[in-house]
Amino acid sequence: MQAKASSNGYDFSAFTINTHTSTQEQHRVQEIMFALGLSNGYKFYVGGKDGWVLTPSEDYSHWSHRNRFQVNDTLYFKYPKGKDSVLEVSEEEYNTCNTTHPITSVSDGGSLFVLSNSGPFFFVSGNSENCLKGQKLAVNVMSTAHHSRSPRQPSPSPSPSPSPSPTLSPIAWSSPAPSPGVVLSDSEALAPAPEPAKARNSACLVGPGMVSLGLVLFVFIRSMV
Repeated sequence: MQAKASSNGYDFSAFTINTHTSTQEQHRVQEIMFALGLSNGYKFYVGGKDGWVLTPSEDYSHWSHRNRFQVNDTLYFKYPKGKDSVLEVSEEEYNTCNTTHPITSVSDGGSLFVLSNSGPFFFVSGNSENCLKGQKLAVNVMSTAHHSRSPRQPSPSPSPSPSPSPTLSPIAWSSPAPSPGVVLSDSEALAPAPEPAKARNSACLVGPGMVSLGLVLFVFIRSMV
């Protein structure tokens, strides 16, 4: 494997793994790649549960378009070792399924590719016949200026028009008195309460006084006759 230093860490865009390298050494290479450049990236499993196959349940083009890729993300290709491989190629070789001059070639059954810079990346199956039948992948890596991974937010729905406030009916003064512990409304609290007892007492005091005054006048007039 060859890697060169860059302002963002290490550039693995041109790394290669010798197909004769032992499995243990390949795993060590993968661990080094993760330690150096993947701390801030996402790991995408190409093809999901299907992996890198000829007839995936989801077309690779559709899978690529529904994901967003950023610098330092990785693509993980899973396939049966010895039965297939992954080649990173140019756009022209991608379109023609030319597998003779790949940028990178791996066949370990669990291949990792670091998306070290923004722009397009192109991958095809090492079997040109499979490539011609659709086993190829193109991804577009967003520039570092794009930080959001979330999908586009739907357009905000129009705010519902406010419902008219219900019209309050007048308070029925003949309604039953509230039960204990119920706070009265302002209108109920301010309503003057009748004072029947006071009125009755005043009437009782006026009646006897008038009678007494009449008797005094009657006696005075009789004494003058």
